[in-house]
Amino acid sequence: MENYNQTIPDRFFLLGLSTVPHLQVLGFIVFVVIYIITLLGNSLLLITVRLSPTLHTPMYFFLCNLSFIDVCLSSTIVPVILINTVSIDKSISVGACVLQMFFALVLGATECMLLAVMAYDRFVAICRPLHYSSIMNMRFCIILALIPWIAGFVNSCIQVPITWRLPFCKSHHVNHFFCEVPAFLKLSCKDPWLNEIAMYVAAVIVIFFSFPLTLISYIYIINAILKIRSSQGRQAVFSTCTSHLTVVTLYYGTLTSIYFQPPSSHSLKTDNTVSVLYTAVTPMLNPIIYSIRNKDVKNCIIKIMKTK
Repeated sequence: MENYNQTIPDRFFLLGLSTVPHLQVLGFIVFVVIYIITLLGNSLLLITVRLSPTLHTPMYFFLCNLSFIDVCLSSTIVPVILINTVSIDKSISVGACVLQMFFALVLGATECMLLAVMAYDRFVAICRPLHYSSIMNMRFCIILALIPWIAGFVNSCIQVPITWRLPFCKSHHVNHFFCEVPAFLKLSCKDPWLNEIAMYVAAVIVIFFSFPLTLISYIYIINAILKIRSSQGRQAVFSTCTSHLTVVTLYYGTLTSIYFQPPSSHSLKTDNTVSVLYTAVTPMLNPIIYSIRNKDVKNCIIKIMKTK
């Protein structure tokens, strides 16, 4: 048996996205813009739904949940990036790192599963329109919204403790811009096989539960759309789904590339790029995608602005 020093350091050093000064300035400006758009876009969507009775439907209930998650996820990651970019001290305390890892895992898994719930909602609306209001009642909607949160919380309660039981004696410098599990597995001087198994099992449960449900829902939806005789009718129905499909493709694609590769095969540059996509860019794009491609939301925003 090998003996390892189990002492956890007081602080870790996040090396960030770049050490080149002019690129750091550019990165800071870009992330400030991304964060402001994320907060404004999602807040506008939440306020619009709250103030518009016509949007008090299951679809927008789940969309509000998605916006809330996006604000929280972005606020968990981006402020740390901004502080580290302009600060000489790139360190983060163990406590702050644990909290960031915990909430990033909770919110990431929750969003992944919520997208599948939103696909099911579209399936019921398009394929079972006469029974939509009875199936998607408020009680059932709340249950569907809670399941992703519970699953995300359980996943994080498993992943985080076993990650922090590893001996980090290789280095205290993390080649990443926030505290994410794959980056920390590389620092362990002990074979993290149990952590890798737990990570892959969690990814299989979360992604391969969410993705098939989304895929099956859209197979039925597309089949129903093709049965509509009017081309205008087909376009109107399909337009309600294209926004969701765009978000699903962005989110599932980035998460799969991060959590379905062995840590040894991860490229630092690729990992950082993909992580930026799902932690910062996707939360910014979600309200834009849903607003631009949604006439109901745009009309309600215009109506609210005219009344003010």
